[in-house]
Amino acid sequence: MDFAFGPPDDAFRRDAQSWLAEHMTDEFAGPAGLRGSGSEHERVHAHRAWERELGRDGWIGLGWDTGAYGNRRATLTQQVVWAEEYARVAAPGRLGHIGENLLAPTLIAYGSQAQQDRFLPAVARGEELWCQGYSEPNAGSDLAGVRTAAVRDGDVYRISGQKIWTSLAQDADWCFVLARTEEGSRRHLGLSFLLVPMDQPGRIDVRPIRQMTGTSEFNEVFLDGAEARAEHVVGGEGNGWRVAMGLLEFERGVSTLVQQIGFAEELTRVVRLAVDSGAVSDPVLRDRLVRQWAELRTMRWNALRTLGGSGDRGAPSAPTNPGAPSVAKLLWGGWHQRLGELAMAVRGAAAATGPYDWSRERPYELDAFQRLFLFTRADTIYGGSDEIQRNIIAERVLGLPREPR
Repeated sequence: MDFAFGPPDDAFRRDAQSWLAEHMTDEFAGPAGLRGSGSEHERVHAHRAWERELGRDGWIGLGWDTGAYGNRRATLTQQVVWAEEYARVAAPGRLGHIGENLLAPTLIAYGSQAQQDRFLPAVARGEELWCQGYSEPNAGSDLAGVRTAAVRDGDVYRISGQKIWTSLAQDADWCFVLARTEEGSRRHLGLSFLLVPMDQPGRIDVRPIRQMTGTSEFNEVFLDGAEARAEHVVGGEGNGWRVAMGLLEFERGVSTLVQQIGFAEELTRVVRLAVDSGAVSDPVLRDRLVRQWAELRTMRWNALRTLGGSGDRGAPSAPTNPGAPSVAKLLWGGWHQRLGELAMAVRGAAAATGPYDWSRERPYELDAFQRLFLFTRADTIYGGSDEIQRNIIAERVLGLPREPR
């Protein structure tokens, strides 16, 4: 596809630059400084205020194929322009990513008009935050093994079960939950995609999971008779697998390009560190830095090729190659993990130590590079492990025999 920036994109860039310069005030300087991996949940009140600030001027939902909810519409190239300018000024990490880039395109593709009218305006205004209720203790990458059950009781479903690794659940207003609505069903059959309010004391218990980075953006979520209204089943009862798989296509669509802009920013910081410290004079490290840059460029062109059929507005659409999302996940997961390792290699022995203050609640604070390294250990697991992605490619693309179950 032709990905050149044209005059409309240049005008859009000037608009984005002007808005960001005006709104990146001292109020948001604190959360803007928390851009490291896994820091989105810190200083949550300031982050929520920033989401509302974005929403007031239509900067949430740029890639939606409708502008009916107060959002600006932007072409694919303009979405990339926005992401570039957002990264350039080091704006705050986004709390609303799941609602904007996962739930909203899914509702546009599979939801009813009533569901779209109820939920999309609140997402576009930055007023309601979402989390994703997919993984369970025994059903992570193998999503078809979910056991959380939802039983119809008049106008509501009562949901019982446990979800885990639920990002930002402690701050979310709503959760989209994949649950089994047909008793005795197995694998991908009998599942439904339900929209569940999180404010249900006694019925929903959120327990943050403290990680080795010291952060706790992931959570366990226990549902004990939690209610979801019957009209909040997306795509109809029993069609949850189709909706859930459609959502994963959006997760690895346009947002993949945006993600790579953040990766480029991280790589730039590592290269700058290597130059400033003199580590770049080591030919082995220099070769690794160049290889990291070249692989990032390769990922960019692969993402553009995959998105070539998404239309000139960058509207949600599924890739024509069923294995494309799995290839993308394999590429970026391994790349980002190697970047964390490279950051530690550039630091040398100093990477193992850091400043500490025993008067603080967390006396030993990781710096940005240490946090990057520790967080990226999970890159090849969350969002679908490498093993699962290779199985998908083998079975659905190459036609190899299915793995015995």
